[in-house]
Amino acid sequence: MRPDPIRVLVVDDEPPIVDLLTGYLVREGYEVVSACDGRAAVEAVRERSPDVVILDVMLPGLDGIEVCRQIRAFSDAYVLMLTARGEELDRIVGLTVGADDYLVKPFSPREVVARVKALLRRPRTGPGVASALSVGPGSAPAGLELDEGRRSVRVDGAPVDLTALEFNLLSRLAREPGIVVPRPVILDSVWGPGYDSDDHLVDVHIANLRRKLGDDPAQPRFVETIRGVGYRLREAR
Repeated sequence: MRPDPIRVLVVDDEPPIVDLLTGYLVREGYEVVSACDGRAAVEAVRERSPDVVILDVMLPGLDGIEVCRQIRAFSDAYVLMLTARGEELDRIVGLTVGADDYLVKPFSPREVVARVKALLRRPRTGPGVASALSVGPGSAPAGLELDEGRRSVRVDGAPVDLTALEFNLLSRLAREPGIVVPRPVILDSVWGPGYDSDDHLVDVHIANLRRKLGDDPAQPRFVETIRGVGYRLREAR
């Protein structure tokens, strides 16, 4: 049993939104702390070590994108970004710097709580991922090494810095090299059973993973796209 309540950091410069979300989250049994600007948010993550950060994009000081970029250097807290702008570019940028999910304002506070619960159903070690998985020569494409126990990845001998979610994505594909994993299965395995989102979320995070692996989607060394279905990790040749 977890000794302490799950801690959620709410970051927004609009007090009514902070109060509204705090009320709903506290009723669900979460401990809630808050910050009203970007710099205070980064310090709150350092000092309070939240499990989940609900992060508005439009903040004074540092915006939410930069806050997410900075906290990803030292925290694996789940990040749910809130934005008043519905443009796809904003969502993609947020996911690229390490956010796990996003909601566009106006939103229902019940939906925020549901998204928090869905994130927390996905353990940081990655549900459905073998706990002692090790992928190296003979089972994965040449140049890729993955150690699940150490949660480390190397490409051509050089370490690759992945977020927790990116590592979990790669681990899921690495369980069955050469086997196509459909997008809904990836969502279920990595984000958690019953996670309510579209396939685009998987596509954006796969794109981030490929970029860090130095993998060209047009001529992939590691992760192949199977159009209309999903992705697979190439087998060793």
